[in-house]
Amino acid sequence: MCNRYRNDLRKLENWGSDDQFSETRINPFRGRVSEEMYPDRVGLTGRLDERGGMMLDAMRWGFPPVQGRVVTNVRHPDKPFWRPWLGAEWRCLVFVSEFAEWSPGPPKGDRWFHLESGEPFAFAGIWRPWHGTRGPKSAPETGDHRLFAFLTTEPNAVVAPIHPKAMPVILDRADWDQWLTGSVEEALELQRPKAAGLSAQR
Repeated sequence: MCNRYRNDLRKLENWGSDDQFSETRINPFRGRVSEEMYPDRVGLTGRLDERGGMMLDAMRWGFPPVQGRVVTNVRHPDKPFWRPWLGAEWRCLVFVSEFAEWSPGPPKGDRWFHLESGEPFAFAGIWRPWHGTRGPKSAPETGDHRLFAFLTTEPNAVVAPIHPKAMPVILDRADWDQWLTGSVEEALELQRPKAAGLSAQR
């Protein structure tokens, strides 16, 4: 289960050949989103706007608590808990520069995974609106929230030696449109391990 990742906003600026991640679009989120992400922190995501284009958005990581713990990962999207949120209007991209999986060692601790190219990437996420109290005990926020979680799948050959149960679903940029706009069946075809280009930092 992935419960820690990072998103370096500097790496997002001018990512790709369009202006989706220009400094003008990224700047409003500085100070609003965390670059060091743990459950219940606010991260940068992308979702469809009213015209069908992608907009950046700040959302809190973790669906409503189950047995006292927020739900961060989606391993079985066919379960009733997730089914209402699989439509295109509830799918999102979760922007990431690297993610961690816990290793029992040696050495014990988080092992970080990133693309060999050094570029940021996106997890396949889903989101939902929710009203209630979220955030740390020191600064709880009561009101309307947008919450997200992301899909996991079986690990590839890079992740499996560290975390043999699962890894996040990493989307190639060419797959963004299928994830955001495709049918449920088309979107879930992307629930597969990243085949190549991922490295582990020990």
